[in-house]
Amino acid sequence: MTGRLSCRKSPLPPDNASRHGRDGAGPTLRRLTTFAARAGAAVMIGLIRALFAFLRLLGAERSSDLGGWLLRTVSPLIPVNRVALANIRAAFPEKDETEVRRIARGAWENLGRTAAEYAHLKTLFDYDYLNPDAPSRVEVSGIEHFIALKDDDRPGLIFSAHLANWELPAICAAAYDLETTAVFRAPNDPAIAAIIHEIRSGAMDGLAAAKQGAAFAMQGVLERGGHLGMLIDQHFTRGVVVPFMGRPALTNPILGKFARRFECPVHGVRVVRLPNQRFRLELTPPLDLPRDEAGEIDVEGAMAMMTAVVEGWVREHPEQWLWMHRRWRPNMIAARGMADTAQTPAPKPVFKAT
Repeated sequence: MTGRLSCRKSPLPPDNASRHGRDGAGPTLRRLTTFAARAGAAVMIGLIRALFAFLRLLGAERSSDLGGWLLRTVSPLIPVNRVALANIRAAFPEKDETEVRRIARGAWENLGRTAAEYAHLKTLFDYDYLNPDAPSRVEVSGIEHFIALKDDDRPGLIFSAHLANWELPAICAAAYDLETTAVFRAPNDPAIAAIIHEIRSGAMDGLAAAKQGAAFAMQGVLERGGHLGMLIDQHFTRGVVVPFMGRPALTNPILGKFARRFECPVHGVRVVRLPNQRFRLELTPPLDLPRDEAGEIDVEGAMAMMTAVVEGWVREHPEQWLWMHRRWRPNMIAARGMADTAQTPAPKPVFKAT
């Protein structure tokens, strides 16, 4: 019997040393990567602390001027400026290109000022409601609504937007001893997030990160009779579709759901940046939210009305809003939702008599 000789070599037994070397490389590389990431974050935190220390030496006014000038100057070179310009053109089709670019530069200046003002967040709010005529950097309109929220022994909801220095309302609530938990979305950069959280914690009362499971913590605040404050002017993938600046936008429905469940007052608060590094806080009366046939608050209608309030604020001071955010994402909205929203005008805000 004849057979064909095979030229293939039998597999060699693995080299134990090589195998162990390969197996050990994975964990070692992961440890090195983790160490490098932590070291990089530590360096970044150190740099941010040094920058904030420098800004504190400058003082609040000069820090604000510096931050505003810097971002206004470099904004044409920032890629996301294209998003801001496109958003402004779509929101204000009647405005010419010169005006569109003026609004964009103003928005970048406001963002630069707000970023620099984080170094002074603990001292930025200096309004004394017991002595309202005293000279101060901040003035407050609607102080009676703050006092009513504090004294009514009920939970309450406060919505706001990324206008002027949007951190001031939470600081104002703490100054008035109004038990309020501010719901926030942490910055993507861990180093910046750590610094911002540290600063906020020193100037505000409760803080709740907008993450999975946060709704239970927020509900607990209201069940204890506390108040929730939340910025509602950013995209939310699982949101309800409401009209905003003439286009459909996905909006987080959580405040509408809480208003329906707790039947509590819902106020809006905004910040207006005034000349000479000053601010005005305005708290609205409680909204008279739309209801369904069963007499309960309609969640989508409630969010549409809150968003209509925000739209009025943005139209009044467009250069103070965060146009760089991708607020409108039509590719994420079903055609039916796009059509329904296009045919439904934004509701006119209705406020309760107080």
